[in-house]
Amino acid sequence: MRLFISLLLLILSASTFAAPKAALWPYWQQYATTDSQAVDHSRWQRLLDEYLVVQPNQTLFRYNRVSDGDKYELNRYLRDLARLDPHQLNRNEQFAYWVNLYNAQTVKLILDNYPVSSITKLGGFFSFGPWDEQVLTINGKRLSLNDIEHRILRPIWRDPRIHYAVNCASLGCPDLQPEVFTASNLERLLDKAATRFINSRKGVNPQDDKTQLSSIYDWYGSDFGSTSQLQKHINQYRQGAPITLGKVSYDYDWSLNEAK
Repeated sequence: MRLFISLLLLILSASTFAAPKAALWPYWQQYATTDSQAVDHSRWQRLLDEYLVVQPNQTLFRYNRVSDGDKYELNRYLRDLARLDPHQLNRNEQFAYWVNLYNAQTVKLILDNYPVSSITKLGGFFSFGPWDEQVLTINGKRLSLNDIEHRILRPIWRDPRIHYAVNCASLGCPDLQPEVFTASNLERLLDKAATRFINSRKGVNPQDDKTQLSSIYDWYGSDFGSTSQLQKHINQYRQGAPITLGKVSYDYDWSLNEAK
């Protein structure tokens, strides 16, 4: 029986790397055509200012330092976002809303379960991480983190830079940005996030006879297009000599992005 359970868990773990496809949830397509409402992300910015550590090659979070008062402020920020109707926001405000909501909720999940070595340890017994858990209610609808990323952000905006914006609290993930996304900065911040990731070893690491890429480019290959399109995308942000994608391997580190 123990052997059967071990084999089952091994099979389930292997299958988790078949990342969800972009599948539009049509309800969330509606948006305002005016600039009538701006979302206040200042609470989230203060938490990033206090607990995010930006190192040359990696951005880390001080989960073990977050005070009870700041946990309350994070919960308050998430409650405030949940009270808003995204349909009343214009497209840029919506994008910033969903990305900040995703990232703040991810930090909350880690804090609620801390200490933990990896976000993949969260979730049910037969799940790989918490991404399918319905942890938010917006407009009376229950949402999971996977809903936000794969049923809202990816199919509505169709921008591969989304993968550099949402953070999964792991060392292999594109960094949690020290600046909150807003309607006015999102293009600049998306390019900044892409540049930082592509020029890190965890993103793109040319080696002697091959190039090691983040598994993100494997899991979400459909978002980046063909090999030549991916190569063009990488070289658009790469600093230094352009790369040619011939022999490629993939890697990803699920360890917690924690500042000790």
